Amino acid sequence: QVNLVESGGGSVQTGGSLTLSCTAPEFQYTLECIGWFRQAPGREREAIGLANRYGTIRVEDSVKGRFNISQGSAKNTVFLHMNNLNPEDTAVYYCSADGRTYCGRFSPVELFFSGQGTQVTVSS
Repeated sequence: QVNLVESGGGSVQTGGSLTLSCTAPEFQYTLECIGWFRQAPGREREAIGLANRYGTIRVEDSVKGRFNISQGSAKNTVFLHMNNLNPEDTAVYYCSADGRTYCGRFSPVELFFSGQGTQVTVSS
């Protein structure tokens, strides 16, 4: 089991920015992939993107240009940078991770482990 910890959620006004963090502080090995997805009330989980351990980053077209993913200097640390937020971005944001070497092929909603989520609320 991998304990993923998300942080950085909160409330922001339309046009604002937030950066979410995801870490796996107790996992001693390097995860192959760490990704992000979100889920709004009454909606399906929506993939945002993922990063693999080699620095390859993929961001879904639906948020590309506003959202970006970067890797931290610490092991198993990934950030989700969100800009120009709007009320449709309101959701619980989840970090996900996987140890399989081919996990880069998957959507972040398909990765094996996920965190508890952090709420992002965007008001108009």
